[in-house]
Amino acid sequence: MTKMKVRKVTDGDTFVTQDNTKVRLANVRAPEKGQRGAPQARKDLRELISRKQVKVETVARDSYGRVVAQVKVGNKSVNKAMRAKGWKDKGK
Repeated sequence: MTKMKVRKVTDGDTFVTQDNTKVRLANVRAPEKGQRGAPQARKDLRELISRKQVKVETVARDSYGRVVAQVKVGNKSVNKAMRAKGWKDKGK
């Protein structure tokens, strides 16, 4: 796991670190900008990680070049917290 400081939350499942690494939460599915629910998803993620030090465990890279990862603040899984708020694929 790599420790990184969050610079900006771009949407409900993606953020940018201080070194400009784009990170997408693995197994989280939040609406895109302009879609219904997108502002709430972004707010939820901001509340969890905005300007905090996070631990990033890279799972893969996506077609946009983003790091896909499991993310933690302290010992709390950000991925699980977002899924618990309902930001997940239907049926999973």
